[in-house]
Amino acid sequence: MKASKLLNQGSWSILASIVDTREPEVSLSSELLVREYLDVFPDELPRLPPSREIDFVIELEPGTAPISRAPYKMALAELKDLEV
Repeated sequence: MKASKLLNQGSWSILASIVDTREPEVSLSSELLVREYLDVFPDELPRLPPSREIDFVIELEPGTAPISRAPYKMALAELKDLEV
């Protein structure tokens, strides 16, 4: 039986959630590496772009639908040439 059906019939249910709140241990070598390359990391994390008066919209012609095509197929020899 499905759980929802059992609940509808008056069965009891208990939901438990366990969350690990411990902070992960950071190794000393990782911290030293980050400190060595501090110039790579931004001082402040980037934020979302500001909201604009006009949202970007692509207007479609009436009656158009998304194009659905199979991917381009390539001969095995051509594919091997590209991989090299």
